[in-house]
Amino acid sequence: MGDTVAKPETSPAAARVSLTVDLPHGGRIGPEDVDLIETIARERSIVGAGRALGQSYRKTWLMVDALNRMFESRVIDTFPGRRQAGATVTDFGRRLVALYRSAERRANATTARALDEIVASLDWRFEAAVTPADAVTPTARDAAAADRPD
Repeated sequence: MGDTVAKPETSPAAARVSLTVDLPHGGRIGPEDVDLIETIARERSIVGAGRALGQSYRKTWLMVDALNRMFESRVIDTFPGRRQAGATVTDFGRRLVALYRSAERRANATTARALDEIVASLDWRFEAAVTPADAVTPTARDAAAADRPD
């Protein structure tokens, strides 16, 4: 008989679609951007959001700046220099997150059968060299890095 490996005894996490939206003007918005917006809404601070996401203040600030420049309306309002300095997500930012999450839910619902078939074909001996969390997806983070003066 062949080298068959049984599926894990505990149910593995379901496959899901990760959505990156390539915008017609060259910008992109992806999971990292939406996570940042949601974290700023919770933390009410760019510093706090960076800390919560495990990234530097500079990287977090560059992502916020790129998001704010990508759209006609601001996504994040910042209040530097005040005693209670911080940041808030604008109405447009909240709407952007809602639209993105809606598209994400629809994409996952639409592809569920195809994803189930893909999962049924997995070789459970596979060990990823790079975990999905370590993989870099081009997003506003990349746009921010491109704008950095050298």
